[in-house]
Amino acid sequence: MKISGVLVALVTPFRPDGSIDEEGIAQHVNRMASAGIHGIVPLGTTGEFTTMTYSERCRVTELVLTAAAGRMVVLPHTGAQSTQETIALSQHAESAGAAGVMIVPPYYDPLRLNELHAHLRAVGEVINIPIVYYNVPGATGLQLSPAQLAALGDLPNVEYIKDTSGDFSSVSTMLLQYPNQITTFNGWDTLTFGALATGATGAVWGMANLLPEQAVKLYEALAINGDLAEGRRLWAALWPVCNILESHNYVAAIKAGLDEIGLSAGPVRAPLQPISAADSAELAVTLRRAQAL
Repeated sequence: MKISGVLVALVTPFRPDGSIDEEGIAQHVNRMASAGIHGIVPLGTTGEFTTMTYSERCRVTELVLTAAAGRMVVLPHTGAQSTQETIALSQHAESAGAAGVMIVPPYYDPLRLNELHAHLRAVGEVINIPIVYYNVPGATGLQLSPAQLAALGDLPNVEYIKDTSGDFSSVSTMLLQYPNQITTFNGWDTLTFGALATGATGAVWGMANLLPEQAVKLYEALAINGDLAEGRRLWAALWPVCNILESHNYVAAIKAGLDEIGLSAGPVRAPLQPISAADSAELAVTLRRAQAL
């Protein structure tokens, strides 16, 4: 099965005390399904995986898969600081029923290319579901060329890339020069229109936590119907939301937006802090405009 469409980079709902809100996860996943979202990527950057224990990550994976109940593909992020833990999380995700996994490389000590290949190969050889390579050089310090990114598709089970480089020239090269070697999803909010218009299979999109119906409409306009005029109309209202989210701590801004639309996912975990009341109010204005689409 080829994975495509809008994949939500899912927030992790927390209770006021910072514990996992299991009921909140189920409610949020149900909302995504009702909106027509095509897939869910829990436990990525937007999901605050860096503040979670191994057991919490496994539990959230199980909760999301249960709530999705086969209505959408689920691809948990399983990247960790060691190959051993990445393998363990990936095998758990597969055994729980995930359609694939997303993997960011270890990000404290940037890997060399041969080390990255060895890391991904070790995971790919012990699971039987696709791997999405999470390309986020701003966090990992690992800057790969389009040719090097495409070559990851030669490794076992590495079939997709979530590109969060913010480099539209690189994304364009991936889409136009290497479409048969690896499948590229956009992962940088403000580049979503350009990537879809250029031929991206879809987007792993945090903003879709806030406006899932509108995110699906944009995807359908550009990727399915080739309706550039409709895409521009939608993007004129969605871009300001994306721009505000990227202008602050992204996770904190997403959770502030959920508060503003009355669908709170609780607080961010420390050391992250909420965005200011003034910034939340500005975000609320752009959300109201985009909700009218």
